[in-house]
Amino acid sequence: MEKSRMMKTAVLILLAVGIMMIPPPEGLSPTAWKIFAIYISAILGIVLKPFSEPVILLVAIASSSLLLGNLNSILRSGYGSTTTWLVLCAFSFSAAFIKTDLGKRVAYVLVGKLASSTLGMGYVLAFLEFIIAPVTPSGTARSGGIVFPIANSAAVALNSEPGSTARRAGSYFMISLWCSAKTSAYLFLTALAPNALAAKLCFDISKVEVGWFKWFIAASVPGILMLLLIPFLVYLVHKPELAKIDGKSISEVGLKELGPMKSSEKILAGIFILALSGWMFGGILKIGATEVAIVAMCLCLLSNVLTWDDILKAKGGWSTFIWYGGIIGLAAVLSGAKFFEWLAPRIGAFIPPALSGYTALLIIVGLSVVVRYFFASGAAYTASLLPVFLTVGFTCGAPQGALVLALLFSNCYGGVVTHYGGAQGPIIFGAGYLDVKPWWTVGGIIAAVTYCVQMSLGVAWWKFLGYY
Repeated sequence: MEKSRMMKTAVLILLAVGIMMIPPPEGLSPTAWKIFAIYISAILGIVLKPFSEPVILLVAIASSSLLLGNLNSILRSGYGSTTTWLVLCAFSFSAAFIKTDLGKRVAYVLVGKLASSTLGMGYVLAFLEFIIAPVTPSGTARSGGIVFPIANSAAVALNSEPGSTARRAGSYFMISLWCSAKTSAYLFLTALAPNALAAKLCFDISKVEVGWFKWFIAASVPGILMLLLIPFLVYLVHKPELAKIDGKSISEVGLKELGPMKSSEKILAGIFILALSGWMFGGILKIGATEVAIVAMCLCLLSNVLTWDDILKAKGGWSTFIWYGGIIGLAAVLSGAKFFEWLAPRIGAFIPPALSGYTALLIIVGLSVVVRYFFASGAAYTASLLPVFLTVGFTCGAPQGALVLALLFSNCYGGVVTHYGGAQGPIIFGAGYLDVKPWWTVGGIIAAVTYCVQMSLGVAWWKFLGYY
């Protein structure tokens, strides 16, 4: 492992130094070219992972600081970005759902009310993803920490375990949960950490702003339709052997283990409703999504639903804060140096003149979905290729607003194909209910259907809203 880490680190250093040694292309300043070298090396570092993401970005920030001089304030601006603080607060808020068991309680109640069949259980899992997603930017926390244990417990209660009995119900629960998780991830700005980064990069490049409410409204029609379709489509493609289940018994056992509803759960439920209301009506009330998230986190602290130690233990939030802030700062420097403006016409030179408008939109978004197949990290994809696809799309004359929204959403559902397309994937796949072939087959079908819905109904919906 140590040798592998050293080799990966050497590759990153050689890449950065090698690019810097090449004279900057015409029209690009030497400083911008050097920052680009560090940026590319950092993105590759996120993919290769010789060190954790925060370490890689801290090194990138330190290296860039030596080159920028009086531009250091722009480099550090990522840590003052509302986007970075939104992610940190949302991570902390999601820790409360796990600590208080409110997420599990809601899940078991829904199982008892709605899960009278395996198909019904599929819809319960999809609905759980939907209602918890707004305050859990960690797919691991939401799907892996809250919903997956419910799905797994239900499968075991039905005598469906990895191996010969997996197809009774468990394999259906797992693949349905995975597909629903990747759909709920693009329904809300705060449902996945890379969403906020993607929105910020899009604004820096295109000046098209997508806030929490606009994001949800744009995603609502195609996204909710897919949440309604997914359990049924998965049921058709990967039909379980059991049709009927006793959801009430599963619910009773789970709720008995949780015990009576605690005061902390009741308080958190109230804060959750306030946070959702703030995000939905923030535009009218002139309150930003970040301010709402900070207030929600403070209310959790003041009411003792969370302690400061709980916040400190939310390692995912702090790690994301460090490396997202670094990515945003590096991107801000490149944007300020007109790097993306310089890049656009050069990429455009390789694009056929006939490729334009809606056709360009279809092809570019389709490529973004296919390319997502190669990325285990949605954040790495967002930081490395989202700016490229945006630049290509603008050069081709694709409708700007539609291109931004389609690319924001494709990062999430594009990752549904593989079992490594998201952090919760290894948890759900690792349960052992499915092999790679059925997982990738079902995921590929769901990705294709989602793409068709986004590019037809979704585009029409965005046009109706006046978003492009």
